[in-house]
Amino acid sequence: MLEFGQYKILKFVNTTMDFDYYFQMVNDEKVMEMITGKPLDYAEAREDFKNLLKINAISPNFGTFKIIDKTKGCLVGLAKLEITESKTEIAELGYIIIPEYWGKGIGTLISTNLVSYAKSTKSLKGLFAIIDPKNIASRKILNKNGFQFREYKDFDGLPGEILELVF
Repeated sequence: MLEFGQYKILKFVNTTMDFDYYFQMVNDEKVMEMITGKPLDYAEAREDFKNLLKINAISPNFGTFKIIDKTKGCLVGLAKLEITESKTEIAELGYIIIPEYWGKGIGTLISTNLVSYAKSTKSLKGLFAIIDPKNIASRKILNKNGFQFREYKDFDGLPGEILELVF
């Protein structure tokens, strides 16, 4: 578990409550607008959650985490510092914030702290992030953290912008 101000991030585990948290986010049309373009239905979310758990099992230090407001005890969003194989030197940084928490600086707080954490690990040499090219707020957060444009790429018919940070 990592703590940043009034927020803590805990790795998603295979529980009904964690799946419910996950489904709450990925089934929200506003949340998913700049991620997949549409909310995930229950079956899609269940499959994605299974894959998330497999990736979380690769390392105790990396994966996808739920962001919890410590004072209220409620879900704020999701953060990820994800690797897809144990001997990798680059991880993916990402986050999803639920609409009630937009504009409160949480994306900046989480990203800044995850970048610091990633830099402190000896195994990583860099990070990348994928955003919707229209997501100006996320681009600003990533640029503040030193990420630079690498390329535009199509992801299953959706436009994506890849930014990277080399340590």
